Amino acid sequence: MTITARQVAIDVLNRSRARDGFASELVDEALASANLSAQDRRFVTQLVFGVLRRGGTLDALLKPFIKTPLHAVEPRVWDALRLGAFQLTFLTHVPKHAAVHETVELAAHAGVERAKGFVNGVLRRIAELVTDDFIEKPGADAVPFDWREEPLPPTPSPKKGGGAKQIAVLSPAPLGGGVGEGPTCNGRYRKLTRPVLPDPLAASAAYFAAGHSFPQWLANKWLARYGPDESTRLGFWFNAPPPLWVRVNKLHASRESYRIQLAAATIDTQPGEHSQSLRFPEHHAIRDLPGYADGDFAVQDHSSMLVASALGVKPGMHVLDLCAAPGGKTTHLMELMDNRGRITACDTEAKRLETVAALCDRLRIEGVETVMLKEGGEIPNGPFDAALVDVPCSNTGVIGRRPEVRWRLKPNEFEHLVRLQTRLLIEALARVKPGAAVVYSTCSIEPEENEGVVGAVCKGMRGVKLEAEHRSTPGRPSDGGYWARLRKG
Repeated sequence: MTITARQVAIDVLNRSRARDGFASELVDEALASANLSAQDRRFVTQLVFGVLRRGGTLDALLKPFIKTPLHAVEPRVWDALRLGAFQLTFLTHVPKHAAVHETVELAAHAGVERAKGFVNGVLRRIAELVTDDFIEKPGADAVPFDWREEPLPPTPSPKKGGGAKQIAVLSPAPLGGGVGEGPTCNGRYRKLTRPVLPDPLAASAAYFAAGHSFPQWLANKWLARYGPDESTRLGFWFNAPPPLWVRVNKLHASRESYRIQLAAATIDTQPGEHSQSLRFPEHHAIRDLPGYADGDFAVQDHSSMLVASALGVKPGMHVLDLCAAPGGKTTHLMELMDNRGRITACDTEAKRLETVAALCDRLRIEGVETVMLKEGGEIPNGPFDAALVDVPCSNTGVIGRRPEVRWRLKPNEFEHLVRLQTRLLIEALARVKPGAAVVYSTCSIEPEENEGVVGAVCKGMRGVKLEAEHRSTPGRPSDGGYWARLRKG
């Protein structure tokens, strides 16, 4: 039987709700077995990630039109309602009648055919609520829709025999400020026929939570730290599809020679601040990009590329990578060592370590030994010439790529995370030689996981000094995160 993009999407949403895995993994798995066109495959991705990102907003729009107790609505019916409401509110290329009809027809596929009338009635009310008008300011009758950066200067693709013109790249905000730097946020809001959201002036945190789809506790936390303007920018950034960045494998090609290879396939790219980074203005199927099978590149966000470079490794070193999976930073370290040296790559799950080994194979990386750390087991002693500690964290800097994070993360988890992060950093410092560097990194934008951990360790361990640190601000120009380089005395 022919399967549709919407059927694949609602199945993935059901599995995501059951926490069978992260959306990116579930979508890849579903698309691998579904016979869909390239356009439908993109539609599946758009639907799944859109519903997960915008779930809080969708619920705020749906609830006024659901007269039965909300807890009595079956989870798979909620999936269908959110899927339909997302199309009606955020996808202008989908006709409203098609969004309603096709979503109602999903009820049978989802095993809740008896709810077709209920789904039809609620979605028709949403179709009446959402207008085709857009404004540039928030309101109780205006849903945050999208945002646009001030455009960068155009960059021509390189041609054989000629040099490539460099573009101006937006630098990440420095520690302690920089809020006014980077792209300007020009928000666009979709008008509703009546107010259903909180008033953005009288209840700014409630509007941010409902309008930008974040849990209330995180909305409160960010508004207190960043203020309304920067929080709004973050809300728009995390609800937009994140840009595609790749790291050119310097063992195989220079950045410019790979850009030429891409240009020959009529694929445009823009060089980033890191010497190996390329940004794609449009999204592409990764495995279809030139040089994928040959290991000419790895998918890695710009902010993540900065981490391995901060360690300052040299050929011949023996490096401890304490939290290695999925292997992006591991392979980058070996590229920086010209494939000459050793890396002991540790993680706690065998399946995750398999991704490290697979990436090493594709990129033709040698000298990486994977080590699974059992619960309570010993970390390899070393001594090592350097160490990277990319710790488990809240992931608040990459919420755009991992949309489930905003709903799965709870405020009481930070205490456990900080204890774990502190222990891992201390363990790494204990296993490097005197004078060696250790880089601590997260993909979090929360100070307690970043400067807080590093400050506590430096204060508590004799002879350990903070040598450098850097915060990557979400959207300037890529994911959010943090790294600090410590030197062992």
